[in-house]
Amino acid sequence: MKVSVSQQQLAHGLSMVSRAVSPRSTLPVLGNVLLATDEGRLRLAATNLELGISCWIGAQVGEEGSITVPARLLSDLVNNLPSDTVHLNVNMSTFTLKVRCGTSSTEIKGIDAQEFPPMPASDPKEGIHMKVGDFKEMIQQVAFAASSDEARPVLQGVQTTVSSSAITLAATDGFRISVRKTELPEPAPRQFSMIIPARALNELARVAQDGEGTVSLITPPGRGQVIFNLEHVEVVSQLIDGNFPDYKVILPRNFKTHTIVSTAAFLKACKQAEIIARNGNNVVRLNLQKYDDRPGEIEVSAQTEETGSSENKIDANVEGPGLVVALNVKYLREVLEVVKTPNLVLESNDNKSPVQIQCVGDENFQHVIMPMHLG
Repeated sequence: MKVSVSQQQLAHGLSMVSRAVSPRSTLPVLGNVLLATDEGRLRLAATNLELGISCWIGAQVGEEGSITVPARLLSDLVNNLPSDTVHLNVNMSTFTLKVRCGTSSTEIKGIDAQEFPPMPASDPKEGIHMKVGDFKEMIQQVAFAASSDEARPVLQGVQTTVSSSAITLAATDGFRISVRKTELPEPAPRQFSMIIPARALNELARVAQDGEGTVSLITPPGRGQVIFNLEHVEVVSQLIDGNFPDYKVILPRNFKTHTIVSTAAFLKACKQAEIIARNGNNVVRLNLQKYDDRPGEIEVSAQTEETGSSENKIDANVEGPGLVVALNVKYLREVLEVVKTPNLVLESNDNKSPVQIQCVGDENFQHVIMPMHLG
């Protein structure tokens, strides 16, 4: 293999795929990145057998070929090369990659590319297609609510349901639920539901470029995998096997207290309260007050014995009876950071009932947080 590529493109490509490298594996090749010529481009790929990322970069190909080399070692080297053309040359008899750039020349011992796990082939025509920016926003509004508890693998995933006209993502860790629905630009060829690891979706959002590009979601029948095709990038993930909780039965249908508040003001107040609350058990109290002679308000307060107390009042439009409810301030802040509208609506029935947060003017996003005990 003889290939010439730009240092910036090679560094960027390696940073994309290296997150899928297995840090601790009994198979040495899983700690490596694959370099392979592919129709006039250089393909970079890494996998830990659960998640695989490939990307293609422009290259001048003098001779076809492929090799795998330690990912961390190659990334560190390329990041420290001058911003110039990088020449890659593989000696197939010794499986050695020679990297030349400017006056620098380095040889890296590799492993035969034949030992690298094959990535599944996919046909983008078989999948559903969406704007990259829309799907990225969906992921950001849902995946953070998935659980990190390895004892409950199903809750580490995001339930992805495709109907003929829409796609819905849902995640829960047992204390909160985040649901986002988006209409599909064209009818789906078939309806299905699957659980995708939240980590895989977060990696997809990380490598996806903002803009008007398209992402294709492909589910090859009977393989337990999902493939995401983007321009110059492909992400493959194993699916999680199991039954996702029926979150629809948990979502409240009616509320007594409706509060509309500025997203930015509410987020700022919660961030201030979190400074105090994080040294305790993260509890913040929301006192929703309705007045006859002036606008309503939300009093956001936190108090811990070790740190002190914090209190912040923000104007709000409160309809229904006043209410004091305790919530996990970290959960509250995380959802407020992904609300895309200037104002949001906060809905609840009493201090023992779930609190729902929705964007004003957008019913496609729903987030529910379970209350904490008011001591």
